Amino acid sequence: MNTPIPRRTLTASMMAGAAALGTAGLAQAAPSPAPAAGRTSAARPALPTIVLVHGAFVDASSWSPVARLLLRQGHRVMVPPNPLRGVAADAAYLRGVVDGVDGPVLLAGHSYGGSVISRAAVGSAKVEGLVYIAAFVPDVGESAAELSGTYPGSSLAETTVTRTYPLPGGGTGEELLIRQDLFRHQFAAGVPRTTAATMAAGQRPITVAALNEKATAAAWKTLPTWYLIATEDRNIPPRAQRWMATRAKARTVTVHAPHAVTVSDPRAVADLLDKAARSRAGH
Repeated sequence: MNTPIPRRTLTASMMAGAAALGTAGLAQAAPSPAPAAGRTSAARPALPTIVLVHGAFVDASSWSPVARLLLRQGHRVMVPPNPLRGVAADAAYLRGVVDGVDGPVLLAGHSYGGSVISRAAVGSAKVEGLVYIAAFVPDVGESAAELSGTYPGSSLAETTVTRTYPLPGGGTGEELLIRQDLFRHQFAAGVPRTTAATMAAGQRPITVAALNEKATAAAWKTLPTWYLIATEDRNIPPRAQRWMATRAKARTVTVHAPHAVTVSDPRAVADLLDKAARSRAGH
């Protein structure tokens, strides 16, 4: 079901949360309220830990406004770094994080992070669901670059610059960054200018190889799935997002927001994650 959600403006308190959380890998939830008289905590399963995976051109701090809201709702939250070097390597790193979590996990991926969670969750007994936030949902044999071109509308290629970096075994690789002067328009339209400028200055590059690496597994085929569509996205065309969400049979919501929806509209993102987490725990 596709449920429109009105756009919400980023508040000062949410941005304060970004400063407080920074790029911390683990944030503990506030103590849960005591169970009502006559009931025990064992009567309701614990909520899964929500692991938030960022995508290209940002770091873990891009999830900070969302993480702050989730913590207030009583969730356990982890925000690990995503290396952005390649789908298989990044998924292996994330799987190590997931394996170290005590109890069930809900994985959420933004943008390229969707490719990473799709692979990292395969075969994991801990992962109980996947939430895609304006993200790629590749099937086996598909890459992020290919999915981005499924429908017209992405202007990312016209706004990025390529730079080379040395490879450990010799030679060089290529990685992409969005031009700082075009970052707000391309990635974070509607986000306060100072916030967007800060994001642009601290963006994390992604390798060209990662965007072109084809998926070898697709956990969304066997796990409950949710999707948030950002209708003003200039990185991943909204039509492509709808198509991927429909194919994955995801429970879907739509937000009038740019690609940086975790910063522009954190309440809508947090509400979807809260709903997904509570549905898995039977709350």
